[in-house]
Amino acid sequence: MTYANTLDVLKRHSLPSLVQDELERMLKIGTYSPGDPLRETTLAAQLGVSRGPIREAFRSMEEKGLVRVEKNRGVFVRSISQKEADDIFEVRSALEKLIVSRLARQPERLNNSGLPELLNKADKLAAKADFAGCHTLNVEFHERLAVLAGNEALLSTYRRLVNELSLFRRQAHASSPDASSLKQSVLDHRELFEALRMGDKRSALRVLKSHVEESRKRLKKILSHPTEMVS
Repeated sequence: MTYANTLDVLKRHSLPSLVQDELERMLKIGTYSPGDPLRETTLAAQLGVSRGPIREAFRSMEEKGLVRVEKNRGVFVRSISQKEADDIFEVRSALEKLIVSRLARQPERLNNSGLPELLNKADKLAAKADFAGCHTLNVEFHERLAVLAGNEALLSTYRRLVNELSLFRRQAHASSPDASSLKQSVLDHRELFEALRMGDKRSALRVLKSHVEESRKRLKKILSHPTEMVS
């Protein structure tokens, strides 16, 4: 292993990174909801670490759009308004169109992507109405497409937007009285994958437009009725 690789491994597995991973996991599973305060002392005791790694993790999570830091008040799980959500979805939609367009021109990038296996797993989770599991795979599906597009600047921007909406999108799925939204999402992903595999840009963009719009509608419903949020 080279010196650079060793540093990379140490960086990925440093205590602040491990603490950050755990805090993000807690947000994803609903331990904390948008607007909730995050207390350094409480979390340090819970995770068995000093307050330093907690503070460092907060800084990284703020950069990723997951928390907000208010001077003299503390750290809070990020909340967004309907206007902010609309703005984020508008940019996300533009980025995903670019991702799809790039992949439709180079469908060979999908070879050995592991996406068919991911979709099979998502099918099983949707059948069991596993909202949390399906949400995780939903995010992974779109991120893999972004990675395969091969544009680092696009990927970095896309990841931040997904982080900003991630908690709310999970809750939007969880608020559904049945698993129909989960099953439809998987069907959309399959149709999108097949269109991309065939290099059919027009069909891929059509599926993407419908898929993103439905996701946007679910999120707006949650933001309009916050008391209906399910963690």
